[in-house]
Amino acid sequence: MSAYTPAVLCTGKRAAECLTMDYHREHGLEVRIVRIFNTYGPKMALDDGRVVSNFVAQAITGQPITVYGNGQQTRSFQYVDDLIAGMVAVMDGDEIGPFNIGNPGEFTMLELAQLVKEVVNPNTEIVFRENTADDPTRRRPDITKMHNKFGWEPKIQLKDGLARMVDDFKQRLHVE
Repeated sequence: MSAYTPAVLCTGKRAAECLTMDYHREHGLEVRIVRIFNTYGPKMALDDGRVVSNFVAQAITGQPITVYGNGQQTRSFQYVDDLIAGMVAVMDGDEIGPFNIGNPGEFTMLELAQLVKEVVNPNTEIVFRENTADDPTRRRPDITKMHNKFGWEPKIQLKDGLARMVDDFKQRLHVE
């Protein structure tokens, strides 16, 4: 099992928030806390293990798209431009947070695989593999606070964002 389980990552993020607030209280530093949810776009590491980059790289190179489990677990994906707009809004604001920055639209892993297949390579096969025991069945950010405070919400639809990242991936994978 990897040392980077969801519980370990969650604990690390919470510790970072606590340390940020400690520095704020102790030293009077102006801080902001954002909680970043699944983000994708050009310039992602090709082998970072994230589902969007994995699926896109597999489809571009003609490999089968690998879906773990039955593909019914859900995730939400935000395009990098939406993340940056949200972070700038928080930094320009006067409230510390925390603020969730993500896209509340949910997709099953199978829906994502089918969309990647449609956008990237219609001839790509989708294969299923055994899932890991620690894979959450659902991840969806509540962005109510971001919307109410800043009027922020994601703008880029998943299909449009995927199309934007494909050219970058093709160039870096040396695929036409």
